[in-house]
Amino acid sequence: MTTSARSDLTPSPSPAEASAVASPPVPAPYDLAGLHVEEAGDSGPLLLCLHGIGSSSTAFAPQLATLSRYVRVVAWDAPGYGESADPAGPFTLDDFADTAAALIRQRGGRAHVLGVSWGGVIALRLAARHPELVSSLVIADSSAGSGTDPAKAEAMRARADELAEVGAREFAERRGPRLVSDAAPDALVARVTDTMARSVRLPGYRRAAESMAATDLRIADLAAVTAPTLVLCGDRDEVTGIEASQMLTADLHSSVFVIVKDAGHLANQEQPEAFDAWVLAHLRISAGIAEGL
Repeated sequence: MTTSARSDLTPSPSPAEASAVASPPVPAPYDLAGLHVEEAGDSGPLLLCLHGIGSSSTAFAPQLATLSRYVRVVAWDAPGYGESADPAGPFTLDDFADTAAALIRQRGGRAHVLGVSWGGVIALRLAARHPELVSSLVIADSSAGSGTDPAKAEAMRARADELAEVGAREFAERRGPRLVSDAAPDALVARVTDTMARSVRLPGYRRAAESMAATDLRIADLAAVTAPTLVLCGDRDEVTGIEASQMLTADLHSSVFVIVKDAGHLANQEQPEAFDAWVLAHLRISAGIAEGL
């Protein structure tokens, strides 16, 4: 693991947080009664986990098991994924972010937010739109969105057509192995693939893909994020890659960048001990969790 820091993370609120007047709640675009979440831990601050575009709350099994000793961990199945109900109509990145905001308000009003890949894009939009709700961020193997490049946006939109053509199982068998390094154990490859096959469906996946294709966080969002941010990336991530993760730190006010060794795109699953150690170190600073815990 290697790390480079742009600025210190501090447990005290940023000047923007200290002076900000909380914005009135945006009406939730999604009925939380239909949202499936997995939870662990009964004390400490809230850690909300947002999964990648081909996954579900199952992706955070290692974090639910380990980090729940220190914080309350909540991992969602995004609207239209896994056991969560489908949204009633069109659903944009703002709608995913506003649904996450509604969930945070339901659970107490503030959270540290961990987003992997697409979940990281949602987390950054959430922090830009609702700074009063986000205490800190952990952004893993993510990017500024597929809208940064027309070819990437086109490829992202094409994924939904592929899913419609071949079905969830074959779609997962094609894509799942790419999400981990070539050194990943067979059991992990199978688990990642099975999770995708059980989690993705239309129209939810198409809405998620469109939300990525239409997004370029560089335009306004990154500069608006005031929450201290830990950015992680597996050194063998060939999906978004190290450069995309590093780019995020250039426009964030307070960020630390960490490379997780021997991990592909799903660093939180492939190297959970190292990943969780970095997240816990970040939470000890940003949430003031005592060393003895």
